[in-house]
Amino acid sequence: MAFTLLRAMRPRQWLKNGLVFAALVFDGQLLIPAPLLRTITGFALLCLGSSAVYLLNDVADLEQDRKHPIKRNRPIASGQLPVPVALVAAALLALSSMVAAFFLGQAFGMVLLAYLLSNLLYSFWLKHVPIIDVMVLASGFLLRVAAGVALITVERFSPWLYVCTTLIALFIGFGKRRAEITLLAGEAGNHRRVLDGYTLPLLDQLIVIVSGTTIVAYSLYTFSAENLPGNHAMMLTIPFVIYGIFRYLYLLHVEHAGGAPEEVILSDRPLILTVVLWGLFSLWVLYRG
Repeated sequence: MAFTLLRAMRPRQWLKNGLVFAALVFDGQLLIPAPLLRTITGFALLCLGSSAVYLLNDVADLEQDRKHPIKRNRPIASGQLPVPVALVAAALLALSSMVAAFFLGQAFGMVLLAYLLSNLLYSFWLKHVPIIDVMVLASGFLLRVAAGVALITVERFSPWLYVCTTLIALFIGFGKRRAEITLLAGEAGNHRRVLDGYTLPLLDQLIVIVSGTTIVAYSLYTFSAENLPGNHAMMLTIPFVIYGIFRYLYLLHVEHAGGAPEEVILSDRPLILTVVLWGLFSLWVLYRG
């Protein structure tokens, strides 16, 4: 039962909570023990809180998931994890993470509370509203970055990173909706009601707008953010961002992947290599002197 519960908590998706380290890294505090420890603790609490959300969302989507060719294998949808157990676990995870978050800091606690409340609204209402559903999902990524800012005393963190995070989250979110429509074809609306509000041409237009804006926003960040070196060396990372976006578009349109973004990121070697190289170059620019 414990292993089944852990699977339902979706540990693979804890990767998203790594955004809490953005403030620490880009504010130049990665090598300072105290802020690093606080951020690691915050990461752990975000994992507990996000797992509570995943459990609740799977309970809310129980009937639709049972009709889905892939999601029907999830622990709750398949019946391996009883609904009462999932609900009790979700409540305990949410409550314990919230209490610990406020002990860690009031600002961090408020961000985690906002994350939990927005996802509660998403699970039972906003997930059925086209466009708003993806915007709420994107706000979850933004709140993760904000949580990192709340954990430490930032001095040089650029607001541009909020913009870039939101845009890339929108890009992935609309890509996920496109992949779902492609996979489910005419049955899409039966599996996720909001998909009736989307068409492939609409999603393609939204993806083009967001992907182009992401590249522009990140480029502006690399040579205008005050926390970066004056020699504009951060611009060397722009090709990695461009290739990463193009590679994801290739996987979405040619390989018909993207329905589970975390699986794509963790399984596609060129994409993994791109992210690793971007990270290494970014650290070199930020910490070389």
